[in-house]
Amino acid sequence: MTAKELAERSGLAAMTISRLENGENEPDEATVAKLAQALDFPPEFFFADDPELIDTSTVSFRSLSKMSAKERDAAISAGSLGLLLSDWIEARFSLPPANLLDLSYETDPEAAARAMRQHWGIGEKPIGNMIGLLETHGVRVFSLSENTASVDAFSFWRDNKPYIFLNNFKTAERSILDAAHELGHLVMHRHGGPQRSRSAEREANLFASAFLMPANDIKARIPRFVDVSVIIRAKARWRVSAMALAYRLRWLNIISDWKYKAICIELSKRGYRTGEPEGIEREESLVWKKVLGQLWKERVTKNEIANSLHIPLSELEGLVWGLAGPSLAPSSRKSPQLRLV
Repeated sequence: MTAKELAERSGLAAMTISRLENGENEPDEATVAKLAQALDFPPEFFFADDPELIDTSTVSFRSLSKMSAKERDAAISAGSLGLLLSDWIEARFSLPPANLLDLSYETDPEAAARAMRQHWGIGEKPIGNMIGLLETHGVRVFSLSENTASVDAFSFWRDNKPYIFLNNFKTAERSILDAAHELGHLVMHRHGGPQRSRSAEREANLFASAFLMPANDIKARIPRFVDVSVIIRAKARWRVSAMALAYRLRWLNIISDWKYKAICIELSKRGYRTGEPEGIEREESLVWKKVLGQLWKERVTKNEIANSLHIPLSELEGLVWGLAGPSLAPSSRKSPQLRLV
């Protein structure tokens, strides 16, 4: 929202907004009430400590050329609120510590992916729940709300803890690939540098592809003759999109350039470029289901969490949207058997 838009929505003068933003005036109660109503944030939010600002130089953003400054700033702001929620949760629960390798020395994404799989002891088998795997090894995973729907995903380190923010408005297969892509950034580009460069994005893409679809498993499972029907059937094993599997087969020289282009054209005709017909179910978080389930068991609702953080309920729900699953609504609360770690 521009200052002019905020002035119109709040009924305040644009000069008043400017003076408040520049710290030249102290707002009275009536002004705060108008701003709170216009922004749909509780008045207490404006008197609490400033949310921690995320260093944008350490954040990995995809498709920067397609992202407006507003969209980038909205995503960064969502990240700041995510840190508030993360601190609130970690003051009450012991979450897994970070268990990621520092692969900033590695220039081969394929080798980096193999190293991470070996470190986590998952061999070359398909990954059943990418979000759960990340959380088990200490990655804090949040979702992005609708006003940042154009942002694919982003990640960063803070206090030796890795954070990933995912867009859950795209297909489940795309979110899985995005999660693996951000893991690539976290382990290969941890110490800053050219996160926004095309080479870093390419490295993260190749890491994600190799991490989700190990070369030996692909070669053992894919038949010699490959067509569109083979790819559509096979993609379910690795829980990836048809296009991502086709790209992996071309990278491993299982299919030729000509074959790859022909398959992509046919997949596009069948609707696989913009969506994923007969796609998989969306992954759910292991940590958020346990944490929210335990809180509801203790009669602590999401409204109470939002009030504690002085943020709207919609902002809180935006940070965990699609991660905790529909079964944890208060109206259908059960008594889960939980073991918090």
